[in-house]
Parts: sequence; C-alpha cells; structure tokens
Amino acid sequence: MFFTPLRRITVAEIADCTGAILYQKDLASVLVEGVASLYNSCPGTLVFAEGKKEQGLLANLAAAAIFCSEELVNQLPSEVAALVSCNPRKDFATIARMLYPLAIQSTSFLGDIGISYRAYIHPSVNLEEDITIEAGAFIGKNVEIGSGTVVSASVVIAENCKIGRNCYIGPGVSVQYALIGNGVILHAGVRIGQDGFGYVSSNRGVEKIPHIGSVIIQDDVEIGANTTVDRGALHNTIIGEGTKIDNLVQIAHNVRIGRFCLIAAHCGISGSCVIGEETRLGGRVGIADHVIVGSGVQIAAASGVMNDIPDGEKWGGIPARPVRKWLREVAALRGIGNKKGKDEDDTDER
Repeated sequence: MFFTPLRRITVAEIADCTGAILYQKDLASVLVEGVASLYNSCPGTLVFAEGKKEQGLLANLAAAAIFCSEELVNQLPSEVAALVSCNPRKDFATIARMLYPLAIQSTSFLGDIGISYRAYIHPSVNLEEDITIEAGAFIGKNVEIGSGTVVSASVVIAENCKIGRNCYIGPGVSVQYALIGNGVILHAGVRIGQDGFGYVSSNRGVEKIPHIGSVIIQDDVEIGANTTVDRGALHNTIIGEGTKIDNLVQIAHNVRIGRFCLIAAHCGISGSCVIGEETRLGGRVGIADHVIVGSGVQIAAASGVMNDIPDGEKWGGIPARPVRKWLREVAALRGIGNKKGKDEDDTDER
C-alpha cells in the first residue's frame, strides 16, 4: 500500500548487479516486479532462502526468481529462476534497495518541502540551503543545520546544537547539548543530551551530580525510535561513525561506542562503558558501568555483561562469559535437571 517498486528488472540484470550465478540461462529475460518473503511470494516477485530450514517452502514456490545456495536449486519449480549466491540475504537487500529506494530514504514526515511558517526558528539560527523544517518544530538560539537535512514535526533542538548535512530528525525528537555529524538519522521520539543518572549520597539522601558534558554523534549513525542518549558528566558521550542502534536502547552518560557497531533493541549500556569497533549486541543485553568491550565482539541476546571482554570474542549468559563455556554450563545444568527428574520418576514407581 505504501511502497511500490519504481522499476522492473530482469533476472539477467540481477545476476550482473550482484554477481550471483543464474542457474537456468533460458530464464534470463524473466522480469522481477517486486520483492517478497518465502511466505507471501507471488508471481513476479524476488525472494531469498538462506538454508535447509526453509526447503519445505520451495516445492510450491510462486515467484519469478530466488537467491539461494546451490544445494537448494533442485528443489525449486522449473519456472523459478535460481540465482546461486554465497550471501542470499545481502544480494536480496541490494536488489530491494534498487526497486524501493524511497523505503530507505528519510523524507519529510508530513510531505512538506521547505520551512513551515508554523515552525519557530530563533533569529540567530544558521541554516544552509535545501532544508525542510516542518510545522511545530522549535529551533533554539545559535543552532546550525546543514543542507539537505529534514527536521520533522514537533522536533525540539536546543540552543548551540549543531546538526550536519543530509540528516533526518524524526517527529518528536529532542536534541540538546549535542553535535551531530552528516547523514545521521534520528527516528521518532529519540532523546539526545538529557542529563544522566548520576547521584551522590549525602546526609540529606541523594543529590544530583551536574552533567556538563555533551553528546557527539559521528557521521552516518542511525538511532531507532524512543532510544535515549545521555550527555556526559565530565566527558562527552560519543557514538562512532556508521553505528546503527535499534529502538528503545538506553545509552548512559560518558559512554563511548566505536564505529560500525550494531546494537539491537532494549539494550542498556551503563555509564562510562567503552565499546570497540564493529561490535554487535543482541537484544536486551545489559552492560554494567565502566565495563570495556573490545572490537569485533558479539554478545548474545539477553546477556548481562559484568566484566571486560577482549577483542573478537563471543560471550553470552548471565553473567556473561565466553559462549563455549556458557553453553557447556547450560548443558550440564540441563543434564542435572533431567537426571533429577528421572530419579524422582523411579522413586514414584518404587
């Protein structure tokens, strides 16, 4: 309903674009008119299969073409063009971006172009050309916004903040005490630059620690809906170039995240943590304060990280430990549980 393909493409063109091998040369001229999953495919669509677990869906597949491994080709209907690929998901995404470019572009939320007369913009604001600012947006003193940036409805950008070029600031976002690079995407409801959860005990209970740092978001970062990024207390909170953060993530004060990390939904990163480059956190990972996580690390979903993790390791569990150790312990506990259950059954029989 909302996204339609902007072009059609032949199977031969798909093979040329991705490097996939077309198994049936006589189907090179077949047209692909859209993309779909294996579960809702129809004639004219392009789909992909990643492994044997999906082979039960292939015999009756209705589609124009499929990215798959060579071992699945013989299970396909003869009229479906098989594109043999080492990475079906990646190649599928490449073609999907070609057919649906608007689905990955951050455009005006209300469909507006230019600066709405219903936005409040302080006279000291410095705006480059080709900027869209929608109704209800509030732009404070001395803010700078680069060309090609879209500021959606009801956004609040506080004084002295700087936002780079070709950014997208989604509806309801608030930005304060922040410097934001080029090509950054902040989805709806993101909160940037509020003070962190910092308190000190006193004879009157607890008292707030002043947070006088800022937030620095480097180029091409994407932050999902309703994620929060606290400003630093004495140091800056930094999110590295190309990092992608899912919805509903909490990033506390003084955190430093390296380049090209992937952080899934519901993660909580406590104060003063350091995360290296190209590290991946599964959903609902929690990291205790002041922990250092290396580069190239993978942490399983729902893990609780209490200790530093060296570069390149895979950890999981609560508390998190190396994945092989964690899985051995889980298997041992399962064995104890199964043995106990068997012993109880034997007792009942006696």
